[in-house]
Amino acid sequence: MRPDLFEAPDYYNLDDLLTDEHKLVRNTARSWVKKNISPIIEEYAQKSAFPEQLINGLAEVGAFGSYIPTEYGGAGLDQISYGLIMQELERGDSGIRSTASVQSSLVMGPIFNYGNEAQRKKYLPKLASGEWIGSFGLTEPNHGSNPGGMETKFKDMGDHYLLNGAKMWISNAPICNVAVVWAKNEEGRIHGLIVERGMEGFSTPETKNKWSLRASITGELIFDNVKIPKENILPNKSGLSAPLKCLDAARYGISWGAIGAAMDCYDTALRYAKERTQFGKPIGQFQLQQKKLAEMVTEITKAQLLAWRLGALKNEGKATSAQISMAKRNNVDMALKIAREARQILGAMGISGEYSIMRHAMNLESVITYEGTHDVHLLITGLDITGLNAFK
Repeated sequence: MRPDLFEAPDYYNLDDLLTDEHKLVRNTARSWVKKNISPIIEEYAQKSAFPEQLINGLAEVGAFGSYIPTEYGGAGLDQISYGLIMQELERGDSGIRSTASVQSSLVMGPIFNYGNEAQRKKYLPKLASGEWIGSFGLTEPNHGSNPGGMETKFKDMGDHYLLNGAKMWISNAPICNVAVVWAKNEEGRIHGLIVERGMEGFSTPETKNKWSLRASITGELIFDNVKIPKENILPNKSGLSAPLKCLDAARYGISWGAIGAAMDCYDTALRYAKERTQFGKPIGQFQLQQKKLAEMVTEITKAQLLAWRLGALKNEGKATSAQISMAKRNNVDMALKIAREARQILGAMGISGEYSIMRHAMNLESVITYEGTHDVHLLITGLDITGLNAFK
């Protein structure tokens, strides 16, 4: 394993826009990634395994529920701090960031926002500490970009609910202790239910043979007449807008995380271009390689500004779903293009596990699709600017 010599690009002095707390949070996460993720991640990606030993460390750096109030075990940080943590984790690996994103935005988020006080006190501290791992059940075998068409349903049986259906492509599923699951009641209204490991009829088979996110654990959530206690329904919001608001929070984190992957690819390519000699000089001295590197740092800088401004809007409670979609779409697309260009700068070495670039490129092929595909996010922007709905 090569030593982690990563240095983050900050071409427009964006650190000047961050508070001392922001920089402390980011630097703590960055140091933790260098010490704990970088030395092992290639091995785990190669063998397609999730490094479960990282869970406690993720909790310690505030990656689980960073913006959840401290009274429930969270770190009580702002949205920019959360984004910076996601950036540093994805600089290490998209799969590790996914674990934290799901735990924070898709499990702890809805329990905090839509749950009652008893649910908050029961679940959030254990999720924040990493004692429990959560998953989020929305995507189904027949319904991805159209979650409103979900077929998972529950019936009111008097003293409990009976849940049937299946979810797929679920991060953390095989190891989750709890799952926030979205299902339709008998009237077709969507509600969130908290499903716990050990409930009879609840199983979580692992999804195998992935070429992407290989260090993340993915699976299914299967419900075969699962009895759900009535106190496990999220009481404070229902309808499709409830899970979609959760996705907004996750997409926001992704918009920062993708910058981390892009920065790592850029830093690797820049370092290599300065060291690799061909035709009697470093390849970084050739115009075409400088073009690639200059375009990379330009796009990273634009993405950093986009994410920072979005974080400021989030802190003010002003960020719209469409703005979040724009940032997610732009920044992931940017990161994937940089990964591909960086791979070319390294030539054949770019596909080697000795470097991180090909792993990032494979991971980003998933990131550009999940939490809303690249094309769907484009149509969300189109709807916002025209008022005309391309989904109908």
